Amino acid sequence: GGRVSVNDLIIKACGIALKKYPKFNSHFVDGAIQTHSQINIGIAIAAGEGLIIPAIMDCAIKSLGEVAVASKDLIARAKTGTLQPQEYTGGTFTISNLGMYDVSSFTAIIHPPQAAALAVGTVAKRPVVQNDVLAVAQMMTATLSADHRVSDGAEGAEFLIEVKSTLESPYSLLV
Repeated sequence: GGRVSVNDLIIKACGIALKKYPKFNSHFVDGAIQTHSQINIGIAIAAGEGLIIPAIMDCAIKSLGEVAVASKDLIARAKTGTLQPQEYTGGTFTISNLGMYDVSSFTAIIHPPQAAALAVGTVAKRPVVQNDVLAVAQMMTATLSADHRVSDGAEGAEFLIEVKSTLESPYSLLV
């Protein structure tokens, strides 16, 4: 299905993390948390005069290759205006990636009625210490915005740790 992008890896990692932390795959409606059975990850796309957030439906059951094909198709159809209504309204979690604009970090705005959004900055070489030795590694910053009626900061940290550990072991995304 073609190349897998960094964004595809992030989408798949979030799908895995949302299975483990379903509160972030929910809506807060009428004073209650409604957790979704499907994980439909919306990706923020700059189109025309504004931002749209169509969703890749049922990400949790898609392979990494299927996610890559679906995201490329979604982006192409967003730019030609041929998205289906359920792709606009069916998102349960959003990823906003400004890495292509060389933005290192930012805070994503939650797309109502969703409960959370992940903001992803550019991937860049940075100095790190590995086994007491200074090295260079590809790093990115990700921040989670969450509705505190649904979850708290500790759960948000656990979710981010799950995404991070999955991305640091990319072979796990091939399962």
